[in-house]
Formats: sequence, C-alpha cells, structure tokens
Amino acid sequence: MAAKVTLKDIAREVGLSPTSVSLVLNDRPCKISAENRRRIKEVARKKRYIPNQIARSLVTQHSQTLGLVVPNIESRFFSSLARNLELRCRERGYLLLITNSDGSKSNDTELVRLLVNRGVDGLFIVVSDELRPGHKLASMLEQLPVPYVMVDRFIEGLDCDKVGFNNEQGGYLATSYLLGRGHERVACLINKESNTGLERMAGYERALREHGIEPDPELEFHTAYYIDDAYESAKDFLKTDATAVFASSDNIALGLLKLLYAHDLRVPRDYSVVSYDNSAADSLFEPALTSIEQNSGELADAAIDLLFARLAEADAGIEPKGSVSTILRPKIVVKNSVRWL
Repeated sequence: MAAKVTLKDIAREVGLSPTSVSLVLNDRPCKISAENRRRIKEVARKKRYIPNQIARSLVTQHSQTLGLVVPNIESRFFSSLARNLELRCRERGYLLLITNSDGSKSNDTELVRLLVNRGVDGLFIVVSDELRPGHKLASMLEQLPVPYVMVDRFIEGLDCDKVGFNNEQGGYLATSYLLGRGHERVACLINKESNTGLERMAGYERALREHGIEPDPELEFHTAYYIDDAYESAKDFLKTDATAVFASSDNIALGLLKLLYAHDLRVPRDYSVVSYDNSAADSLFEPALTSIEQNSGELADAAIDLLFARLAEADAGIEPKGSVSTILRPKIVVKNSVRWL
C-alpha cells in the first residue's frame, strides 16, 4: 500500500512551508500568490492528497461530527428522523454517527459514552424510555462536555435542551376523530410504561370525558412499541365490544392489523383505526390509515437549529442562559381507516 501523502510532501515539491500549504488547502485567508495557490492545489490533486480530519480536529477543537442515539432504527418514525437529521447535518458540513440502543437503558448510557469518546461535537439523544433523574444516563448527561439535545423522549426532571411533539394533544386528536364519527366504545393500544404513552393516553381520556364518556380501564391495553408485542396485546382487544381503536404508534397499528387479518377482520369494515406517527408507507395498508402525524422533518429542523445554536455559543465563549424546550403540535392526517357508525 502506498504511503499516505502529507502536507510536508506537497510543501517539499512546491518549495513552500507546510503551513502555507495547509492554509491554501483549507481555504484559509493568507498572503500567497494566485500562482502558488494553483501549484499547491495541482500537486495535491496529482498526489491524491486526503486531509487528515483527526489532525485538523486537534487544531480546531472540532471533529465536524455529531452523534445520534435512537432506540429502534427499524421504527419507521426513528429511521425517518435519522435520515432527516443526517441530511441536515451533511448540508452544514457535519457527519452524523447513527447508533441504535435496541430499547436498552444501559445501551443508551454506553452509546453516549462511546460517541463522546469518539470526539463528537454534540449529540442528539432519543432515550429508550423516559427515565428518572437518578438514572446513570441522567447523571452522565449532567456532566457531559459537549452540548446535546433530547429529541422526542425526555428524562423526567432533567433540565436540558429538548425538542418533541405534544403527545397529549395527539392522543386527544386521534380519539376525538373516532368519537366524532359515532364510535362510543373506543379502545386504545398504548405503552403505559413510558411517559410518551401515558401522555397520549391522557389525551385519549380527555377526549372521552369531553364527549361524556368515562374512560373504561378494560379498553386500555398496554403494549411495547413493537409489532409482535402489539399483536399479542390486541388479542384481548378482540374480546371487547369496542368498534374502534386508537393505536398509539405505527408499529402498534401494524401488530393490530396483522392480528385482525389473521381473523379475517378488516379495517374499516369491522373496526375503525387511527394510528400514530403517519410514517408508514401507505402501500403497507389497505386501506390507508388515518394517523396522527409527527413530522420528522419539522422535528429534525428544530433539533438541528437548537444544537447548532449551542455549538455557536460554545465557539463564541458564551455561557448558555438556560435550557430551551420546543414542543411542536401534531396534526391528524385523514385517510380511509375510519367509518361512520
């Protein structure tokens, strides 16, 4: 394998100092003639010079990389979020390192540690679950040497920058839509072990009460955010007299539909369904699901703007005045999975 070309190699050939060569190749201001600039770039091209990002980061104190931790990269919502963040980071000249915790709290902590040790300039963190302040990850984040933004899910009680959607409002919109079409026995499939799920269930219950219906615990079914878990939980749902169901994520909706189709039941002929995320391709469903949309592009924009504002403050030596919490509003996207009673 040929030896890697260095700045000294190029400097030796053009008869200038390595510092001059570095300034030209990094497009930095310098008093070097146009002819010498041309010669430096021509030699660098011929020798196929590749800048040493590690060496550059030692000088600039920036690696031009950011890290992302997500709980489940197979989730349509999180994969869409990761894609939007990666595109926006690249547009700003940054590489995004994407990691997957597999929904493990211990993996959250380990991945944050690994990314920081790799020298990332900042982090986007979607925790595996909403944790309490005393958790190991919370303690680590309080001492983190780089700025970070918690996205979509938060650690309860932790004072930090965060961006997410109003989950309570999303649950309310989904349930109100079903109630408005004559359904009075509305069930929900929801993750009761996460703050995200509990907030969506609170919106579900608020909508019921506004329509004069007292929430029935027998219609509230717990499931994790995975297709197989939802499939199992939906078996108890089939034993009820509900005519409609609020499935609080697209993966949960997929598990529900898988069970319904196994029993030769159809949406909306037999059951009306409103899903959450609106991130699954319509081609997966027949008919297309009415869903609560959390626009991953909008979420990525808010997270990017906040983190890069923190990076700019750090470069300028400005002490942050306080944490920022940005809560976005979801909306309902009406399709064909709900029928009028």
